[in-house]
Amino acid sequence: MSTIKDFESAIGELEKIVKQLEEGDLPLDKSLALFERGVELSRYCHDQLGAAQRRIELLTERGELKDASHLLNADDADR
Repeated sequence: MSTIKDFESAIGELEKIVKQLEEGDLPLDKSLALFERGVELSRYCHDQLGAAQRRIELLTERGELKDASHLLNADDADR
């Protein structure tokens, strides 16, 4: 599996995978590989959205801008 570049590219790739799977004319092994990649992309996007949400909560909670970039990498350390 290839590396995930960023949130936007992950969403784009995920949309392509969903379209391919919806067409339904793929061999089983190809469908399973695409599904597996889709799950990986979905988890990545979910993690990125969660980190963004935590950053927003920190900003609105304190009313000031703080560097929360360390939170983006916190999810990666859990894997």
